[in-house]
Amino acid sequence: MLLFIILCCVLAIHASEEGKAVQNPTVRSSSGEFLGIYNVTRRGRSFEAYRGIRYAEPPVKELRFQPPVPILRYEKPVDATKNGPACPQPSSPGYYVDEDCLTINVYSPVKAERKASLPVIFFIHPGGFYSMTGRSDLFAPDYLLDRDVVVVTINYRLATLGFLSTGDSLAPGNNGLKDQVAALQWVQRNIAAFGGDPHLVTIAGCSSGAVSVMLHMISPMSKGLFHRAISLSGSPVRKTRSPTHLYPLAVRQAELVGCPTNSSSDIVNCLRTVPWRDLGLSLNRFYEFGYDPLTLWSPVVEADFGQERFLPVDPIDAIRERKMHPVPFIISRTKDEFFWKAFTVLKNETLLRRMNENWEDIAPISFMLPRDNSSLATQRLRQEYNLVDLKNDSDTAYNLGRLYVDAIESFPIYRLTKLMSIHSTAPVWSCFFTYIGNNSFYQDPATKKPVGSAHHDDLLYLFYIAYRFPKIGSQGTDADMVDRMIDIWYNFARYGDPNNRGDTPELDIHWPATSPTTRPYLQIDKQLSIHENLFDQFAATWEELYPIQYY
Repeated sequence: MLLFIILCCVLAIHASEEGKAVQNPTVRSSSGEFLGIYNVTRRGRSFEAYRGIRYAEPPVKELRFQPPVPILRYEKPVDATKNGPACPQPSSPGYYVDEDCLTINVYSPVKAERKASLPVIFFIHPGGFYSMTGRSDLFAPDYLLDRDVVVVTINYRLATLGFLSTGDSLAPGNNGLKDQVAALQWVQRNIAAFGGDPHLVTIAGCSSGAVSVMLHMISPMSKGLFHRAISLSGSPVRKTRSPTHLYPLAVRQAELVGCPTNSSSDIVNCLRTVPWRDLGLSLNRFYEFGYDPLTLWSPVVEADFGQERFLPVDPIDAIRERKMHPVPFIISRTKDEFFWKAFTVLKNETLLRRMNENWEDIAPISFMLPRDNSSLATQRLRQEYNLVDLKNDSDTAYNLGRLYVDAIESFPIYRLTKLMSIHSTAPVWSCFFTYIGNNSFYQDPATKKPVGSAHHDDLLYLFYIAYRFPKIGSQGTDADMVDRMIDIWYNFARYGDPNNRGDTPELDIHWPATSPTTRPYLQIDKQLSIHENLFDQFAATWEELYPIQYY
């Protein structure tokens, strides 16, 4: 009721003195005219919202499996008053999903309150490159817009529609990432009209969005399109080199929808004719063990077939050889990440038995390990994590959960942080989110209470995630965490440095950048604290099993 009253007041403010009907906010850029709506933040601040703007032509029919075609000019005023569709994926009945999904959303303080161009936060949503969306029911800016920033969220093509890669000219791969580039280019052309500074763009992402962020830092297609970067719980630097194609996934997709698999030409030509719903709804049939592997589609290192390549070199080589766009960079992870995946196995007798009896086959699937010559590594990890005899008990749950966390997130992020601390010529900050609040993406089924700081939990204090969680108010420890998190992002977006400069007193500690010799990190909990060398004590085993050259 309070928010309704505030919104009514906001609308009244924007009505004319003559008592005319309330006018929606309108923006005119060099590309066209956009009609938005007014909304309010959690603290009652008015902002403008422009949602569902197409930034590229619909990727349908002959444009399916092709790079995006940017929209440079809108001939008619664009109705940006409501969300566009999510890209194809499994969803609840009635949820708005469509293949014509390449849309961008822009949120900014009302024009009267913008005294100068504002820093821009460009957020790339998570979801494993096969799920989620930038729509406002998942990632609304109601917290961040209490500060003077412009927030941008986007959709990009997912799964087969965005990442089909046959390793040849028919489907070189990475179209979902090229969509992101097209959206960043749209920002450069248009964001000034919405109050944003095109020379002060921070790209931020979580999970697959975090992987995307780092890849933009090394992609020749993204050069000059952003100026700071934030990666939450994701790294493209894993245990071995990135793939050059995803041909087995292309074959699997063809099999699932009844297409021939004799050649890449047969696969691509047939998949181009398959209804998008059939492609989107086939996701759950890609898993090999429960809901593992967590990662299915991924970015690939593109061979040169005459196309513009998003990723022409392996990320490890790019960082080590300094073939990147060095910008100030925050690398973060949560403490418990995917610990809850252990419960999926232990509470299912069939999965528990399969993992126990076929460890060498299942471990590479569940823990995203290289599958060739994996016996030595899988047995070593089973010993190191005390998982010789898996049981549905608390000790096994802890140890198995820790292996999920370390394999999927801790080690890849450790490796990325170490490489960047050595080779980036711009400062890098490391962060460890350990706070457990009133809600979580994993809650105990019996108590309905959070039991860890799970994957995505840091996003709860940056975005209003309306589809699942209540809006956080202005009082309490969760509210304090919102203030702390948005001020870190606000400072970083303004200055390229997350530390307090006098107007963000919630940040009452100096957070030093990392270095090759000592890697300090900020631990975010009810209090902020500084520690050093996150994950170092566990890294030796992983480095021995999957060595790389850091220099």
